[in-house]
Amino acid sequence: MTTASGTVSKDRHLYIGRNTHIKDKGEKTGSLAGLRVPDSLLARAPAARRDAVRLLVGEQRTGEVSHHGFRELPGLLRAGDVLVVNTSRTLPAAVDGRLAGEPVVAHFSTRRDDGSWVVEIRTPDGHGSTVRRPGGPAGAVVELAGGGLLPLREPLDPDADRLWVTEPSMADPVAYLHRHGRPIRYSYTERDQPLAAYQTVFSVPSADGAGSAEMPSAGRPFTAGLVTELVSRGVQIAPIVLHTGVASAESHEPPYAEPFAVPASTAWQVNAARAAGGRVLAVGTTAVRALESAADSRGVVRPASGWTDLVVTPDRGVRAVDGLLTGLHEPEASHLLMLRALSGDRLLERVYAAALQGGYRWHEFGDVNLLLP
Repeated sequence: MTTASGTVSKDRHLYIGRNTHIKDKGEKTGSLAGLRVPDSLLARAPAARRDAVRLLVGEQRTGEVSHHGFRELPGLLRAGDVLVVNTSRTLPAAVDGRLAGEPVVAHFSTRRDDGSWVVEIRTPDGHGSTVRRPGGPAGAVVELAGGGLLPLREPLDPDADRLWVTEPSMADPVAYLHRHGRPIRYSYTERDQPLAAYQTVFSVPSADGAGSAEMPSAGRPFTAGLVTELVSRGVQIAPIVLHTGVASAESHEPPYAEPFAVPASTAWQVNAARAAGGRVLAVGTTAVRALESAADSRGVVRPASGWTDLVVTPDRGVRAVDGLLTGLHEPEASHLLMLRALSGDRLLERVYAAALQGGYRWHEFGDVNLLLP
């Protein structure tokens, strides 16, 4: 059962709602409010090898920040640690179309329980990417490549016009996307990439074809060989699913409700590891949101599925997660609330200062940051 602010899980009575109101940019970023990322540090294309990225490690216990290659990750973890990974596959969610005679690009964000979709309609920028446009209007119809139609019914949020609810004319919108869509691309990238570049080694097709509008990118540097080495050293891999919607690239809004699932096997692994003194390390902010949505006030994780719009903040804290492997985020991004909750302001400020000084690369094809307890 979905409500405007949260969801009751299908597996147990769990209300997952937004627990914070982000007042201003300073509240999101804390001590990083003045940080500026130069364009030269935006990753414009994937590395030649997935694991040929750098790894910046911040350890809360010691306050130390250290520099590594991603292939050194197995040596930084220990037997008994659990890596929680998102197995959602990335959809080719961008489709060309026309609205009132003008070219547009539709970003398919999230399929809802009633079969409707949340979409964002954007304007081509002439360089292969898009820019934001005023949303709607209600009742307008987007004519898509291949003959599909998107009638714009109403804004997802009555107080905003970025995301719209639509009932696509196609019988199977996911199959349509695989025929006519391409991966969503933002202006900091230099060219289109094949869909395979946006999948992680952990991605698994879902039975209903659902997937993420944008890649759960923290998992991208992993390779099958690296996962094998981790497992051989006693590190466990535990799956969750959270299908991500489209990011708010310009205004950095907090996430809206997205579907997730934490299986019983993962709940057991996480609880057993913590009871034995192991560490639970989330691969990506989506893994944190899923686990924290399934955890009670004591940090005990139970099987859960449904929808979550949980925002993890320093005031709320984290209950089931001890550390996080994630990309580098823009200073305006709401994800920084979560990072502050995990590491504290002082360590996070040192990590981001080191990233700037060391020339680390931002965004989905860039370098990664490991925050340890």
